[in-house]
Formats: sequence, C-alpha cells, structure tokens
Amino acid sequence: MTRILIVDDHAMIRRGLRSILTGAFPQLELVEARDAIEALQAGEKAAFDLALLDINLPGRNGLDLLQDLRRLHPGMPVIVLTAFPENDYALRAFKLGASGYVTKQSAETELLRAVGKVLAGGHYVTPSLAEVFASVLAGDTPDSAHETLSNRELQVLCSVARGRTLKEIAAELNLSEKTIGTYRTRISQKLGVSTNVELARYAERHHLVD
Repeated sequence: MTRILIVDDHAMIRRGLRSILTGAFPQLELVEARDAIEALQAGEKAAFDLALLDINLPGRNGLDLLQDLRRLHPGMPVIVLTAFPENDYALRAFKLGASGYVTKQSAETELLRAVGKVLAGGHYVTPSLAEVFASVLAGDTPDSAHETLSNRELQVLCSVARGRTLKEIAAELNLSEKTIGTYRTRISQKLGVSTNVELARYAERHHLVD
C-alpha cells in the first residue's frame, strides 16, 4: 500500500489530484490536508511514502512546512506542486530537501512521471531547472541579496514584482495587510531598494519572475 499526503487549501485541486493518482497507481491510500496544521497532524499520526505540497498555504508558508515535515519524517520525499513557476522557488525548495518541483500548469503526464520517479527513490527535475542547478554547481550564479530573505519574504517579493497590491497579497496569503506591509519593509531593507518599481526590476534581473 502506497500512502500519499496531499497538502493544498483548494478542495478542487485535492479532488483532481485524487482522481489522477488513484487512476494511475493501484493500492493507493491518500490523505488530504488543507493547511500546515492538518498536514503536521497527519504526519504525527502516520508515515507517508510521499507528500505533495503546495507553497501558497493559509497561515504557515509551504516551504516552512516542508522543513517541518522533513524534520518529522527525514526519509519522506516531498514534491512541491504549486502555481508558482520554477524561477520563484524551485532552487530554494530543493535546498530545503524537496525531491521534485512541478507546476500546476504542467501536463498530467508530467505529474505522474514525477510521482513515479520519486516513489522509486529518485528526484524529478525539469530540463530548464537542471540548467539552473548546473550553473549553481559550476559557480556561475553568484550569491544574491534575495538569498537572505525568508520564505515568506520571497513570496511577498515575487507578488509585489508582479504588480499585486499589499491588500491583494494579504488576501491571497490569508494575512493582514499590516503584516504584509511589515514584510515589504524588511524586503526593502535587505535588498537595499525602496520603490515597487525597483523591487520589480530586482526580481526581473535575478529571474525571480517571468
């Protein structure tokens, strides 16, 4: 019996994943969690062969949850399945212990290929992401100021760079506008820029957004 934990706050996404996975893998047990709290409760009750984890969760950031799940079950592989493109979070996710990174815009076959490969003990990396990893290993990618940002700060930076207002970001992350404003201030201090235009230019220059 293969046990997979699905962590996503959208019921429609969870239902879709359940349909895709049960149709492709026999003897499969799926457990669903809407947020970090439910995911950790599920992880404390039982071990899983794989976790499919979204980044954009209400309350606790998915990358922070990834670290918590890895501490709880060090040997459990995690595939990040998110709407955010690879440029935003993939490298950071792998550094935190992810075994794969798949966008929700990917074809169903790519998701199944990633799940199959990770369940077999491997890692799933797209060709474009493999090029990024090669550059990092070769030392062609210099350390940047955004590497000092927390997972949530990076998420806010990418949202600001895409033109979203603080109010829109707050609603998306289920946080107060004041909290998002605090993140925005910290980001400016760490990156040494002040305006949203400068933040957007920084994100584009470092390929954090498309």
